[in-house]
Amino acid sequence: MLELAEHILDIAENSIRAGAGTVEIVINEDSAKDLLTIEINDNGSGMTKEEIKKVEDPFYTTKTVRRVGLGIPLLADAAKMAGGSLRLKSAKGKGTKLTATFALSHLDRQPMGNITTTMLTLIAGNSGVDFIYKHRHSDRRFTLDTRQIRKEIEDVPINHPEIIKYIRGVIDEGLREIKPTA
Repeated sequence: MLELAEHILDIAENSIRAGAGTVEIVINEDSAKDLLTIEINDNGSGMTKEEIKKVEDPFYTTKTVRRVGLGIPLLADAAKMAGGSLRLKSAKGKGTKLTATFALSHLDRQPMGNITTTMLTLIAGNSGVDFIYKHRHSDRRFTLDTRQIRKEIEDVPINHPEIIKYIRGVIDEGLREIKPTA
């Protein structure tokens, strides 16, 4: 994975596989502190203390399709290479919170990549899951919450092509307004 948006997609998909009905993705760019923080919170099945200890091992996975679990180890490595860290909090039956930090201006920090495509992929491919996407750049903020969109569209599926097109426009406009550096 060469971009942070790819890591976000992978971790959010882990949340969905763990039964999450809501996934919150928070990106905070703090230029004054030279800090980029990415948080992914879910209400999935959570992990035991033993599973949390194993999660940075690339040869540990709960997936049955492939026998390696590279997502979290690769994100942890990317954070460390950019002067940051990765923290994971989880409780069985209560969900998981992953926080990755990076020095915003670090030469080795991966670029953000296409967060719009990442969010659209998650929403279109997981119509039964709610996504909350918050992006802050210094004093500017953008939030997208699929729960609010569902109220507006009533019985139209959230993954209907016209709704996805609308969501793309909302995200693109929101990002233009906050002018992210990542």
